[in-house]
Amino acid sequence: MKVLLTGASSFTGYWFAHSLAAAGVHVVAPLRLGVADYGDGIRAERVRRLARVSEIVEHSSFGSDRFLDIARAGSFDVLCHHAARVGDYRSPDFDISGALEENTHNLRAVLEALSKGGLKGVVLTGSVFEQNEGAGEHPLVAFSPYGISKGLTAEVVRYRCREAGLIYGKFVIPNPFGPLEEPRFCNYLIRTWRKGETAAVNTPAYVRDNIHVMLLARAYVRFVAEHGTGGQTIRQMSPSGYIESQGSFALRFASAMRSRLGMACEVELRTQSDFSEPLMRVNTDNAERYVTDWDEETAWNEVADFYRI
Repeated sequence: MKVLLTGASSFTGYWFAHSLAAAGVHVVAPLRLGVADYGDGIRAERVRRLARVSEIVEHSSFGSDRFLDIARAGSFDVLCHHAARVGDYRSPDFDISGALEENTHNLRAVLEALSKGGLKGVVLTGSVFEQNEGAGEHPLVAFSPYGISKGLTAEVVRYRCREAGLIYGKFVIPNPFGPLEEPRFCNYLIRTWRKGETAAVNTPAYVRDNIHVMLLARAYVRFVAEHGTGGQTIRQMSPSGYIESQGSFALRFASAMRSRLGMACEVELRTQSDFSEPLMRVNTDNAERYVTDWDEETAWNEVADFYRI
């Protein structure tokens, strides 16, 4: 199988490429920048590793002339459209219309070119924080303008796939964590513990869906494979991991790291006062139903190894 994977320099994108390649898939990964332009840092490290598992094409943002050349030249089974404008995704001023245009730039021409090469389907990455995704408080509103842009992107891609006669699939991501992730919640915990301090959790009441990125990536491989064979039995997958309060997840993470890193890993669950986000939003498909080669203990060891460096 041969796939065209956008957004492969991202945290989840790298692990998708890694797991697809491990399953014998030929991955072509167009990047918006040149490899040298990523400089230093965690994204640069992902790009360096990406070169080992995929065929990188530089300076090929989605829908650009160079991207269209890739689409015309290659015979791809699946377009895995994982790229999306993110920027400051928490900002109330996030540019919804600009993100939608970027995420779907020249989409009709892209699908036409890929279809001529035998494309069977499109797998779009969605977010549990979009409108009308996941399970939780109703109505299922978007968490942010970024979430709205992702939901609108899905509507446009679904429409264009139907227009082109292609199988459309949506793979919805909850809260992934693991090796090579950007400095977010887990990174904050580790940094605080390394200083010998107690990590404070300010929003322990929120119920979220945290998932090992390697488990998420293996579920992604299963989903993409279904589309690569032209099958239509799976149209959407919304894999879930640990569905629990953020306070409980922080304690789970602390327990896993305490025994592996030899730190005290103390956690303070503060009284939550900010309820600006929905209290609960989680995915609905147990990821372990779709993955046979999953070992939770190994996954926690890999998380610890990443933070041990």
